[in-house]
Amino acid sequence: MFVAPDPGLLRLRVSVRAVLGIGLAVTAAELCGMSLPASITAGLAALLALFTVGDATVRGQALTTALLPAVGFPVLALATALHGTPPLRDTAWLAVVFAGVYARRWGPRGHALGIFGFMMFFTTQFLHAVPTQLPELYGAIALAIAASALVRFGLWCIERRTPPPAAPAPLSGRGLARPTTRQAFQATAACAIAVAAGQFLSHERWYWAVGTAWWIFVNTASRGETLVRGFRRVLGTVAGIAAGLLVALPLHGAPAPTAALVAVCVFGIFYTAAPSYSWMMFFVTVMAGLLYGLLGVLHPGLLLLRFEETAVGALGAATAVALVLPVTTHAATNAWIQRALHCVRGCTSAATRRLAGDESADPAPHAAELELLLGRVRLALAPLVHPLSPLKGRRSRARQVIALLDACAREVRGLAAVAADPAASHDARLTAACDRVEAAVEALVTPAARACTATAAPAPALEPHPHHHPAAEAALRHLHALEHALAALATPLRTSPRAPALTAA
Repeated sequence: MFVAPDPGLLRLRVSVRAVLGIGLAVTAAELCGMSLPASITAGLAALLALFTVGDATVRGQALTTALLPAVGFPVLALATALHGTPPLRDTAWLAVVFAGVYARRWGPRGHALGIFGFMMFFTTQFLHAVPTQLPELYGAIALAIAASALVRFGLWCIERRTPPPAAPAPLSGRGLARPTTRQAFQATAACAIAVAAGQFLSHERWYWAVGTAWWIFVNTASRGETLVRGFRRVLGTVAGIAAGLLVALPLHGAPAPTAALVAVCVFGIFYTAAPSYSWMMFFVTVMAGLLYGLLGVLHPGLLLLRFEETAVGALGAATAVALVLPVTTHAATNAWIQRALHCVRGCTSAATRRLAGDESADPAPHAAELELLLGRVRLALAPLVHPLSPLKGRRSRARQVIALLDACAREVRGLAAVAADPAASHDARLTAACDRVEAAVEALVTPAARACTATAAPAPALEPHPHHHPAAEAALRHLHALEHALAALATPLRTSPRAPALTAA
């Protein structure tokens, strides 16, 4: 529950770098004599620049970071200008929400710029900023982005030696079926509900509900994923409020200990973001309480209000995904599983060609892509394997699918490693084994082929031959195990979602 794998200590290094970058930004703002709201804005801008920018190359990351003010400054000006006219302000924010989500179709850059634009509008509500503060806020944001860029690209460019893994391309579609278009409408509807419900609870802190609804839609693709993310956000917020009562409230905004605890929270946000959304929200909530303590407005009632606003924001998101262009968990997971299976077939084919002497064939990229796709499959299946899921049959089958796909990935990695052996030689049995694997994949992804698998001949038993090359024997073992895993996948994938749990034979 408390320890997650961190290969190469990448998350640890990125988290420490974030503390340094955000600390430098806030320190620079203080040394320049900026006000407390401006210093908080600088810290938030630096956090967003370090957290959201995720292009595949360092050059791309630098360009996206440089473009943040081009989106943030106009949104900040619009938000401050409309701050005193709620109807126009709310309408404008919903337009920013739609544009921010729609921009995700342009990949990591659109994703980062959309989040930054939304958060600049959020910051205006958080600080109750007015147009006269714009020059100082602009200066704080520019200073923060420069400071975070100096740390990220100059002093400690982790990505130069360890490039970030490329995210799998989103599921395709046209018109309203396109994920970014669909989510843009869903997020806008959710935020509209959050605006109304949030203002009913509080005319001053209503924006918390909107922020909750927005962030729930980040990195989700189906109704189930959104509901689970909303639950985890509420869970993390409740835990963070409890910690805030014990930690932030007694400090009464004391600068030194508050700054130290904010640094701990920043580290926690970055370190836990990937493995646990609930833990990330715990640290976000504690940090928000500490910042309100610095502003001198923290009290127990404010923390209770934060819970209420978070709850109505999550409810708004749940309502939107249920009513506005809904996509079921089954449809989303099926699409990602099929992509993973096609990747298995591609890797198998490339490995076999490489073993046959084709130097241009390389299974390694396919194996790396499969790991990323399996991560997306696990995310899509998270609602079904959640401990609180009442659908026991689907939960059992989802766990079987994950275990069997993990087995496929293990065999694919082994096959790719064998194929990289320069001494490997061609074996006629490899072609036959590869053909069987491709047929097994085809049967899983093509409805017309599924009926044929019931009469398919079983794979022949492996009998090592003393004259065969060891690499070929190893490749055959991986192909044989892969074929068995694919055959076993047929049962959970073809069973009706409403069927009861499978019983062991």
